[in-house]
Amino acid sequence: MSSGHAFSSDVAFTPTVKAIQTRKGSRHGYESMEQRGSWQTRITPDLADFIRNQTSIFFGTANDEGQPYIQHRGGPPGFLRVIDDTTIAFADFAGNRQYITSGNLADNSKAFLFLIDYRNRQRVKLWGEARTVEDDPDLMQKLMPEGYRARPEQTILFTVTAWDMNCPQHIPMRFEASDVAALLAERDERIKALEAELARLRNPAL
Repeated sequence: MSSGHAFSSDVAFTPTVKAIQTRKGSRHGYESMEQRGSWQTRITPDLADFIRNQTSIFFGTANDEGQPYIQHRGGPPGFLRVIDDTTIAFADFAGNRQYITSGNLADNSKAFLFLIDYRNRQRVKLWGEARTVEDDPDLMQKLMPEGYRARPEQTILFTVTAWDMNCPQHIPMRFEASDVAALLAERDERIKALEAELARLRNPAL
């Protein structure tokens, strides 16, 4: 937790935010949450499982003028790696080579991870600080997904300050193409078995 923060959620609930919550009537509920312990600051086993299953993430940074930037990163399940109970890391693959995130982190280490599971309608918000690592080939090799055809340029280490899991309201239910393919294959096998059983009942001699 950053110095000067009474609660871990203060990383997001600034005095201005709290004033708006008070004006709009939600402050009492969040005060109760704070008194119960506020947001978690360590990666729990359940959160670690959620992180390992991600194939698409949104990574937020801001430059020294406060201009925000959101970068999408994706890969096979496991590309987003839990290093310990406060650290998440991933190999940063070569892309359009704008390096906006790298520049932002050089000026301002504050960062944000937004993770969403459309199938189960869950989302996790993680506040923290991040840095790029360009000179650690062993770490790069450890983080690179096996068999994944991408060229890593550097790694990014994210240290968790606080995290919160939101309610599923307004999250549309969507499925990965691989999940849909598996369900369709299962359906087709079931249809095939039923058709064979129907043919046998119609013609016992078969």
